[in-house]
Amino acid sequence: TAQSLKSKNCLLQKLEAVETLGSTSVICTDKTGTLTANKMAVAHLWYDDVVHDAHCQERRQHSQSKGWEALSMVIGLCSNTTFEKNQDHIKVMDRKCDGDSSESALLKFYELEVGPVNDFRELHLKVFEIPFNSSNKYQVSIHEWDKDSYVLVIKGAPEKVIHLCSSYLDSQGKEKALDTSFYEHFTGAHDQLASQGERVLGFAHKHLDPSRYPQSCVFDPDKSDELLQGLCFAGLVSLFDPPRENVSEAIAKCRMAGIKVIMVTGDHPNTAKAIGRAVGIISPGVHTADELLTSQVLSSHSKPQAIVIHGSRLTDMTDSDIEGILKNYPEIIFARTSPTQKLRIVEGCQRVGWVVAVTGDGVNDAPALRKANIGVAMGITGTEVAKQVSDMILLDDNFASIVTAVEEGRLLFDNLKKT
Repeated sequence: TAQSLKSKNCLLQKLEAVETLGSTSVICTDKTGTLTANKMAVAHLWYDDVVHDAHCQERRQHSQSKGWEALSMVIGLCSNTTFEKNQDHIKVMDRKCDGDSSESALLKFYELEVGPVNDFRELHLKVFEIPFNSSNKYQVSIHEWDKDSYVLVIKGAPEKVIHLCSSYLDSQGKEKALDTSFYEHFTGAHDQLASQGERVLGFAHKHLDPSRYPQSCVFDPDKSDELLQGLCFAGLVSLFDPPRENVSEAIAKCRMAGIKVIMVTGDHPNTAKAIGRAVGIISPGVHTADELLTSQVLSSHSKPQAIVIHGSRLTDMTDSDIEGILKNYPEIIFARTSPTQKLRIVEGCQRVGWVVAVTGDGVNDAPALRKANIGVAMGITGTEVAKQVSDMILLDDNFASIVTAVEEGRLLFDNLKKT
């Protein structure tokens, strides 16, 4: 059976896991790279109060705008991702990068639209960094700007980045105080892009005052709060990662087999919901609880079958609240979640009496992978820590392969009962 599963891209770490696979009743799955193809590409940009198609001619006509200048500067500098060596002869979109799919998409976009990113980074050397983490949901770096000054750049979850900003650039390139009107436009653009299933990132910057931060300055990570005040919002970039071809079919198989599929993602609820609908985690015609609340058309006694829970709401929930959600809604998406919350979701499923398979790829996913009845690590994007604590490794990172493994487990389980 282990050999059979390996030929279907499932590497069993523990043989006894086959039997557990056969009795799996719920799968908690990541979105990016598992339900989707992990082929991120920049789709849209929002600056100068306009949503631009990333690659159309109309946007290039705006390439002289101060808004684009600021946004592209942050895209180029606020990243650790680089192209692997000796690839100058290969088309930009085909080059391999040493970062994740989102970072790689931004790097390739900059290289195509602006020019060689390494040259730009060498002109503005990095002197300080706050790496992305699942709590802050942003990444910050400080770079030499000219002989006497530094620039701070940040990218991350738009709602986190905008919270640190006090100004924005208007279409004339002038800094203006962030007001209600701007915030409404920002929210409208963000929701429009996220509802198309696109991952949206926010970008901002701040030219540091040379009198307060001279060239000899040493930046202290413990005093970052002061640095992260009064930023200037530069814009939004959205990335699209198409759903994997065979995922909808695999989710339909799960439903027929009585297996509940729950999406657990760090992405924005609107992005998660759009992808959830595309792959069938939310069925056609099914309305989520929030949609029923805001709809004027649907009858007031309609009972919602689906729900999208934001991580901030999950934080305030008791264990019994989580159990209630799990039992009362057939179709569930948890969005903007942290690894700690992922663990709580797994524990909630187990308290309800379900046998849980959970996917993960990062170091922070290890507690959830270890706690689950079946921990499933990603073979391509997964860290060594995630692989070590898992029961099974997906060699192709594909959700459909989990369903194949469950089918195999059920077959074995049936055969054991016959003997």
